[in-house]
Amino acid sequence: MAEVEAEKAKKIVVLLIGPPGSGKSTFCDTVMRSSHRPWSRICQDIINNGKAGTKAQCLKMATDSLREGKSVFIDRCNLDREQRSEFIKLGVPGVEVHAVVLELPAQVCISRSVKRTGHEGNLQGGRAAAVVNKMLQSKELPKVNEGFSRIMFCYNDADVENAGNTYNKLGPMDTLPSGCFGEKKSDTKSQPGIMKFFKKVNALPGSSSNEATNATRNYNEKTENVRVSPAKLGSADIVPTLAFPSISTADFQFDLEKASDIIVEKAEEFLPKLGTARLVLVDLSHGSKILSLVKAKAAQKNIDSARFFTFVGDITKVRSEGGLHCNVIANATNWRLKPGGGGVNAAIFKAAGPDLEAATRVRANTLLPGKAVVVPLPSTCPLHNAEGITHVIHVLGPNMNPNRPDNLNNDYTKGCKTLRGAYTSLFEGFLSVVQDQSKLPKRSNQTALSDSGEDIKEDSERNKKYKGSQDKAVTNNLESGSLEDTRDSGKKMSKGWSTWALALHSIAMHPERHENVVLEFSDNIVVINDQYPKARKHVLVLARQESLDGLEDVRKENLQLLQEMHNVGLKWVDRFQNEDASLIFRLGYHSVPSMRQLHLHVISQDFDSDSLKNKKHWNSFTSSFFRDSVDVLEEVKSQGKANVASEDLLKGELRCNRCRSAHPNIPKLKSHVRSCRSQFPDHLLQNNRLVARPET
Repeated sequence: MAEVEAEKAKKIVVLLIGPPGSGKSTFCDTVMRSSHRPWSRICQDIINNGKAGTKAQCLKMATDSLREGKSVFIDRCNLDREQRSEFIKLGVPGVEVHAVVLELPAQVCISRSVKRTGHEGNLQGGRAAAVVNKMLQSKELPKVNEGFSRIMFCYNDADVENAGNTYNKLGPMDTLPSGCFGEKKSDTKSQPGIMKFFKKVNALPGSSSNEATNATRNYNEKTENVRVSPAKLGSADIVPTLAFPSISTADFQFDLEKASDIIVEKAEEFLPKLGTARLVLVDLSHGSKILSLVKAKAAQKNIDSARFFTFVGDITKVRSEGGLHCNVIANATNWRLKPGGGGVNAAIFKAAGPDLEAATRVRANTLLPGKAVVVPLPSTCPLHNAEGITHVIHVLGPNMNPNRPDNLNNDYTKGCKTLRGAYTSLFEGFLSVVQDQSKLPKRSNQTALSDSGEDIKEDSERNKKYKGSQDKAVTNNLESGSLEDTRDSGKKMSKGWSTWALALHSIAMHPERHENVVLEFSDNIVVINDQYPKARKHVLVLARQESLDGLEDVRKENLQLLQEMHNVGLKWVDRFQNEDASLIFRLGYHSVPSMRQLHLHVISQDFDSDSLKNKKHWNSFTSSFFRDSVDVLEEVKSQGKANVASEDLLKGELRCNRCRSAHPNIPKLKSHVRSCRSQFPDHLLQNNRLVARPET
């Protein structure tokens, strides 16, 4: 009789959906401890005799468990439709497929992942934050039409507890109502961003890639290296970071035990001085003994593994190949501070090109053992452009190699003292970089004049709306003048960017912290609405690469990024034209930006906006100061850089963007533009500079 009842009982496959740290395994354990229904937990981290396995093994174990009359928890991330599809097929007659979506805040998942120890999949410490953020970029929330009979959404611990109780109380013969429960609408975002002066967008939600990212697949399939884009790193990766090799342990043959003691000692000493900055010991070898020793000794001292950790990879490619964003790297150099030899020194000089050698010569010609020298990299340096590295710190350690000249003849008393001095100099150099980069010039209290001579400084009502911003530094600066008026003043700051001008850079580097303004983002770009649109439709496509402040910084190695920005811009044009086929667009860049971070304007040519107020606004989009994206692409491809126009063009006459007739002021110009039906100038009709929907 019991066997008949078991046969009639409807089994359940529950897909737990959430990134690492969202609480999937804890959810399973909580339910299974006291549930009256037999459950089987399928966890890819341990499915292969306690080791990581494959999706195929998970599917087989799930099938076997269902045959045994058990319901099943699929304890994987399951963040995109493709990853879920095979498990949904388990939903044959007599088997329902449910989803429990652990949609907890990213910072909660990151914090849990970074702090945990002894994780089954060994995803913990510093790299966990990068993996979580990378996974979240490819996340697709489940839909009933995928094949689910029931979906529960959990946004906080209370929701998770409620969902756990629902399954915990489920007896062998019990069933649950079908449908979607607890989902919040996408237009009800409540988490405030720190840049409230950018407009929220409800009409066009951003899209995300449907393909699983490398990091997600690498984690799900348990490969050893997880590669993630530096631009999307989470709270543990938004701080200054020094990547450094083990000094003197390779060619100079310093004892590894002693060296690891000194590394950990000095890291422990300097971390409190560095604020939130991180130290990362890098080695090429997965079997590196120095990495193992340092990792173990740091753990014994309870050093924060989110701020001091080890990393396997090429120190010149930690960003592009390893997903670790480091703004400073250390070079175990020779006393001549020259390229040559082997190992790290040769690799760094080769990757940086002649710029590093020239910049080094400005700072020093030789280096003594136990000392370091900080070398800022010019923006033309390949390491700066490709990897976002702003400084190289040359450091020279003690020579214990008996086969090399000037060795210390096995005198470890002197050797240890010298190595301590080397790491002290290295970390002090990094500290100076951190302190220097945190000092931003303050914005001067300047105002611009309109063509009629009126002061266009912001009014008090407008100023009030910025005071609620969580980013107090930006707010304080905004109180002395409007963002709108100053950002379009056409004046680029050559020596530094004040806080108000860093808004775009902040969003580009950390879009996950600005979800209230971001329409879309990927590894390389972020799309937002222009806060002060100069037309009915006006969005910005931001580059997510460090060191690209504006068009003048673009080089041939950035061509692929420029093409992606252009393609994304065209995608948004298509979306807008699906709403209004009459809209015509241009895609382009200002020759000289007043806000830091390369950004592409996607702007409709109606210029119907209250925010368009003065000559500079108009001429920045209708004169040759505005560089069409298609022309920039051709120039960078053919000559390695883009042409930029003079800011003097902003002072030109007010001319209609169609018929080119001149007008005395903005109101009269706007009145004319609204009724002008002339053909656009010939040069705009060529080379796809204008994007219009073909007439049907």
